[in-house]
Amino acid sequence: MIYLSESAAVALGSDSVALVGRQLTSLFIPDKNDDPEKSERPLPFLISARNSFADLAARVAIEGTESEVWWSISGKPQYDKEGEFVGYRGGAKDVTAVRERELDATRLARFDTLTGLANRHRMEKRLTATLTAYQAAKRSCALMMLDLDRFKQVNDTLGHPAGDELLKQVAQRLTTIIGENGEIGRLGGDEFQIMLPDLDDRGKLGDLAQRVIQMVSQPYSIDGSRAIIGTSIGVAIAPYDGLDADELVSAADLALYAAKGGGRGQFRFYSSDLKDGAKLRKQIEEDLRDALHKEQLELHYQPLVCPHTRHAKAFESLMRWNHPDRGWISPGEFIPIAEETSIIADIGEWALMRACTDAVEWPDTIRVAVNVSAVQFANDDFPQIVERALQNSGLTPGRLELEITESVFMGDPHATNRMFKKLKKLGVRLALDDFGTGYSSLAYLRDAPFDKVKIDQSFVRGSTVKGNNNSAIITAIVSLAKALNMDTVAEGVESADELQLVTERGAGAIQGFIFSRAMPQAEVLSRFAEGLLTFNPSGPAKHRADRKTVFRKIGVIHEDHRYKAVLRNLSATGAMIEGILNIPKGTNLVLDLGEGQLAVATVRRSRDATQGLQFETPLVSDGADGLCTRHRVSPYSLAAAGMPLAALPPGNYPLINNQAADGTPTRPAFMELDMKVHKG
Repeated sequence: MIYLSESAAVALGSDSVALVGRQLTSLFIPDKNDDPEKSERPLPFLISARNSFADLAARVAIEGTESEVWWSISGKPQYDKEGEFVGYRGGAKDVTAVRERELDATRLARFDTLTGLANRHRMEKRLTATLTAYQAAKRSCALMMLDLDRFKQVNDTLGHPAGDELLKQVAQRLTTIIGENGEIGRLGGDEFQIMLPDLDDRGKLGDLAQRVIQMVSQPYSIDGSRAIIGTSIGVAIAPYDGLDADELVSAADLALYAAKGGGRGQFRFYSSDLKDGAKLRKQIEEDLRDALHKEQLELHYQPLVCPHTRHAKAFESLMRWNHPDRGWISPGEFIPIAEETSIIADIGEWALMRACTDAVEWPDTIRVAVNVSAVQFANDDFPQIVERALQNSGLTPGRLELEITESVFMGDPHATNRMFKKLKKLGVRLALDDFGTGYSSLAYLRDAPFDKVKIDQSFVRGSTVKGNNNSAIITAIVSLAKALNMDTVAEGVESADELQLVTERGAGAIQGFIFSRAMPQAEVLSRFAEGLLTFNPSGPAKHRADRKTVFRKIGVIHEDHRYKAVLRNLSATGAMIEGILNIPKGTNLVLDLGEGQLAVATVRRSRDATQGLQFETPLVSDGADGLCTRHRVSPYSLAAAGMPLAALPPGNYPLINNQAADGTPTRPAFMELDMKVHKG
């Protein structure tokens, strides 16, 4: 610079004498907040190219100040008579206020004004740009779709300002968990989206989803009131579940829909069968409306057994649906659907009436337990419904136990306390079901008049495994209940070692397959008629990882040959297959479980055409009651092998066609049998 006006020098915090001689570009610093989508050339480039520039926004470098000052500068190159470049002549004006207004407007267009998270528009652009770039680089990207459970209830009971404050706190918790590992957006209402670049390990994603669920489900303090919500999460991963943004979002949405349908407070990975599942769920909802009137619903009863005398203290009523076409449908499938509609009110009232009527035929010493949903509990007429069931059946109030989950505490606390008082006034017993999961608070036990606490089966599972803390938790719950003069029940006991542990820890009653599955009323009455009031334990000696019966065809790869087999059962650590003769112990196999899932396994047991396998890497939960591999065959690898680049299609991919590289047939090492899959 060879000249600078005094007004410009003052604005720069100096004087013209000190500034003359400095490079012009040294007066300005790069804009950190500039829009990367803008295509303006930077000032050094323009000057080096001898270009004219007009109204170029530049941030001024002023020493000793943290505030941003912006000038709009214009300049024109000057030449002498011979055409030689001699410098620039130009001017500047302060546009700081204009710049701040533009940045505010830009931020409003890209970010959610309530939470400060990215809005739907920004997330759509970011996801599209990321997936386009990642496809070229053969990289992966996971997408989580979140929907808050029971958020509407907070809005209705505490008001919309409280709902807004709750959304802000949810955004803060999500930011704490995700940090710099992804981008979080609020799509509107109570919907959130999380984009996680370079993450395709479904084990890590499942753990992250579970942490999000647990963190979001912790109580919130809002203007002195206590609010509790939950969240459901759907997870999809590019390129496995979709290549472009629309395909990936659609997959994550289907997974979210399945998670909510599974009972809420869950995560679920996308799989191709979810499209059929969504249709099936809608069909179940339609059929459920007729199930009660067509007498398709039944109550079965599972005993709660004294661990010392083996006598049944009570029976819990469990609903069953005998569908005319699909057979027995699990309550885990239809109860969540019923709770989302008005159907649950009618079903709940029917179950209460039927349970009381059935229990009248039992010995007077045995109680009946009936599950009560949060929707039923919130109905002001519920005490009258209970009273009517008792009067119509003639059942003594003290023989009726109402099992209530902690979700009832998420409504108006005053209304909840009034409901408790009305029910206790009737003389019925109250039990807190599934204690220790989800939204547990010691305040529930302190304030609510419970007679019994049921220890959730998730604490019984694995309690006998070395290094597991569940046994200590069971001890703590039992001790707390005893101090409060409450009975305890350990749920889901299946093995002899679990029975011994919960008995030693002081559980007052045991419920689980170790003593009996739920049975229909006719079988209960038959036992009583024969004087069979005791239940002897029967089950495996030790707990082992849950094995799920599956009965489906899979591919089995050994060396360079592929076989067909039937998968009989599956656990996180192993499987049983059938259909290949006399595979020696120690043989390494690869199971093709479908949809790009390959599991490396070793034969640990072998007899004729049946083998027990141990996986090299344990399977992980799919968020529901299923299992999946951590990793899958990448669509990029399939494309390299000749398949078109696309999301993973359903089924198996015969990359091994029992041909060697030169096209000659491979020789099988074992004999393959044609096994039929029989369900039932």
